[in-house]
Amino acid sequence: MKDLHSRHRAVLPDWLALYYDTPLEITHGEGRHVWDAEGRRYLDFFGGILTTMTAHALPDVTKAVADQAGRVIHSSTLYLNRPMVDLAERVAALSGIPDARVFFTTSGTEANDTALLLATAHRRSNQILAMRNSYHGRSFTAVGITGNQAWSPTSLSPLQTLYVHGGVRTRGPYAALGDAEFIEACVADLRDMLGQARGVAALIAEPVQGVGGFTSPPDGLFAAFRDVLAEHGVLWIADEVQTGWGRTGDHFWGWQAHAASGPPDLLTFAKGIGNGMSIGGVVGRAEIMNCLDANSISTFGGSPVTMAAGLANLTYLLEHDLQGNARRVGGLLIERLRAICAQLPVVREVRGRGLMIGIELVRPGTDEANPQAATAVLEAAREGGLLVGKGGGHSTSVLRIAPPLSLTVAEAEEGAAILEHALRDA
Repeated sequence: MKDLHSRHRAVLPDWLALYYDTPLEITHGEGRHVWDAEGRRYLDFFGGILTTMTAHALPDVTKAVADQAGRVIHSSTLYLNRPMVDLAERVAALSGIPDARVFFTTSGTEANDTALLLATAHRRSNQILAMRNSYHGRSFTAVGITGNQAWSPTSLSPLQTLYVHGGVRTRGPYAALGDAEFIEACVADLRDMLGQARGVAALIAEPVQGVGGFTSPPDGLFAAFRDVLAEHGVLWIADEVQTGWGRTGDHFWGWQAHAASGPPDLLTFAKGIGNGMSIGGVVGRAEIMNCLDANSISTFGGSPVTMAAGLANLTYLLEHDLQGNARRVGGLLIERLRAICAQLPVVREVRGRGLMIGIELVRPGTDEANPQAATAVLEAAREGGLLVGKGGGHSTSVLRIAPPLSLTVAEAEEGAAILEHALRDA
């Protein structure tokens, strides 16, 4: 393990982060568990950053990948591709967007990049509205609209980005307001921003901010935003890279918690749909999706192998009602965690919905972020046999809990018990 770590440091860039004082090599997985190179088993509450959506080594997906790889692995979008068309039809139907078109990419970053290209080309403007504390990917363009300082390594950008309030409910200038007043204040901020801008192309927003620490506004905020955006012809891009496919339990897409004004103009997705295979994409209204006036292809987006995996994974998700499982088991887990954390002064808030749960840690007696405690809990949870993630605003002080959606009640209880010990140690 030490040899692999030293080799990693010698050949990969310093900014490529690793979890744990002694980094972990995962060699294989099954169900909701993974094993390291020393043979130790862990309950996985992070799923490769919300990516192993159904289960590790799900037979339906591994068989689909093997079968397709035995026929043809690659062709590019220059040729007809049956698995790509099959999956596009299903995604378009599930999106809720009328007359939808789908373009597949290899990651969520690339999906958001594509959505920004489409929106700015359609509106002939490089002005973008984004949410404070947001994260949309690692590329130059995506970093340019990221409102989370910890994940924004440069101020240079091809876009002019303006940030609005609303992504974080319990911090900031409107935190003390009731939900209705909070929405009203955020809408007033948006109106003021649009009054000072010219020809904004789009608002891009995560229904639940992922890297930002699983924060979210009151239900209905983005519907209220949509009404204001429509007055100015501004498009709404829902970044569903982390919230999509039923993870929040109550809804299949995160935007559906704000559904009064209908679906977004563009929706981006990735992560869970491939259950670990590299799939991202954009689905949107044909008028916008067809707006580019130059040739374009994707070499690896829509690969027959990844599309076969996505089809098998989506079929399993729907046939086994994993959205319903996320709602039921996630509801039990969050209530269990709230009960555990109620008497712990290091915990400021337990929040989330479905199997997308954040535990925000602070210095006891204050509202000051406590990234040291988050690191300590991460290490202690690993020692107890549990893997979780970290996130948050300007410091990584939020534990991120996002297991595969097939999590059982017994596994939820087991994970909660390990977290309780880890939090008490912190």
